[in-house]
Amino acid sequence: MINPNKTFSEIWLAGGCFWGVEAFIKNIPGVIHTEVGYANGKTENPTYEEVCSKNTGHAEAVYLKYNPQRLSLNILLDYYFRIIDPTLLNRQGHDIGTQYRTGIYYKNLADKRVIEEYMDKKQKEYSKKIMTEVLPIQNFYRAEEYHQAYLDKNPNGYCHIDFELINSLKREAGKKVDKSKYSKAEDEVLKQQLSREQYEVTQKKATEAPFENEFWDNKKKGIYVDIVTGEPLFVSSDKFDSGCGWPSFTRPIDDEVIEYNEDKSHGMYRTEVTSRVGGSHLGHVFEDGPTREGGLRYCINSASLRFIPVEEMVDKGYGEFIPMVK
Repeated sequence: MINPNKTFSEIWLAGGCFWGVEAFIKNIPGVIHTEVGYANGKTENPTYEEVCSKNTGHAEAVYLKYNPQRLSLNILLDYYFRIIDPTLLNRQGHDIGTQYRTGIYYKNLADKRVIEEYMDKKQKEYSKKIMTEVLPIQNFYRAEEYHQAYLDKNPNGYCHIDFELINSLKREAGKKVDKSKYSKAEDEVLKQQLSREQYEVTQKKATEAPFENEFWDNKKKGIYVDIVTGEPLFVSSDKFDSGCGWPSFTRPIDDEVIEYNEDKSHGMYRTEVTSRVGGSHLGHVFEDGPTREGGLRYCINSASLRFIPVEEMVDKGYGEFIPMVK
């Protein structure tokens, strides 16, 4: 959620098919909001089909808002150049046409100076001329809804950008959680604070019933924290429906917040996962998760978690993790 009380910067970036460009950019730490659309053309409110006809003059582009206190324009452009070949004219990957040109479009004149200085330095890294245009934004029309966050809706959809670039950026974006901010209360206090089931699960390694727990089917955006300490553990963007009846995640918010232990109980050999600060029993991790996301499935008890919706994260002290919630 965008906090209107904070000052954000905005820029428009064109880098070929906007599906992949948005999927990459939205994972950059400090990027708050993205939309795909059609920029700097002559046709008002064009459709996708009209833009593909190459007669509108529009470029497929991504509009983004970002927090300049976390992400400078220069660093943002460094990320952008990871996914484009700036020496190509009207083409990226296998996509050819004026709508696939590369471009950096600004509104703020101060940004113009930063961009031009950046491009002058960047040109020295290439033997060929950089064809990426740098222009003020003249117009931008939001693309049809089915184009927004397209690869989130269609994970096997077309993308001219290497998926590993996108996935590696997700890993880079992993916010390190400062464990000094969290602590575990005494056992007697926990017995008062937690429900009986929460206590039994987190402290005695009990297991709640599948399909009859609070978060197994929760589809809201937000962050999941340790019910005992409040330490961030998972985000909704890494949650998926595994069909097991418990909340399932592809990865933790930060690798260091999870500890792994051998579990030979009940005649099985499993890997138990516990929280770093609280030592809370969370559940188990299995190697049958989505292959594209690394192949892991963190099967977690709802009783071990507290969920904070994205609209409450700032007030509850988790605002720094909002960029990780898509």
